[in-house]
Amino acid sequence: MSDMRNVAGTADVAATASIGKDTRIWHLAQIREEATVGANCNIGRGAYIGPGVQVGDNCKLQNYALVYEPARLADGVFVGPAAVLTNDLHPRAITPEGRLKEADDWEAVGVTVGRGASIGARAVCIAPLRIGEWATVAAGAVVTKDVPAYAVVAGMPARQMGWVGEAGLPLKQYGSGIWLCPATGRRYQEIDGHLMPGERAEGRPGNAGQ
Repeated sequence: MSDMRNVAGTADVAATASIGKDTRIWHLAQIREEATVGANCNIGRGAYIGPGVQVGDNCKLQNYALVYEPARLADGVFVGPAAVLTNDLHPRAITPEGRLKEADDWEAVGVTVGRGASIGARAVCIAPLRIGEWATVAAGAVVTKDVPAYAVVAGMPARQMGWVGEAGLPLKQYGSGIWLCPATGRRYQEIDGHLMPGERAEGRPGNAGQ
């Protein structure tokens, strides 16, 4: 059952879409058929959520973010203004015979976004790919391959620039394979190109591991 109490009058929400409790949907946003939006989300002006797309709880889709089916967004995902999650690896308007393509003429591929990840303004994520939990895609990046959890990527095409913690700040290296969050003091270990979170440090970040 959909919660429509916080939906702007100009928003277009399909009758078969499911909207969670306390989710706010702003002017001119469109939520398509069978889409699911979790609780306590914020869907900005002009944002688009395609048919069957799944959006978790506590997500923010900023103004004019475009999330095409069959995207899957976990809890706590941020999608910046005018960011795009695509769904067609080889886009064409028509078939080789010149007929306008319909749903049966192509197979939609999606972007999967892990818990707490952030996608910056005007970034383009080209499906199929996965963005790991707590990863950060910089504004304007063009993402063409999977992004590891906790990685920060930037550029066209996007390349990994470092690691980022749950607080959203770049991690600082502290010894071989050890990274620290300057905000929380949490320690992480890099193993074979993957980052593994450890315990939060007592006291200041610089004291971690001592």
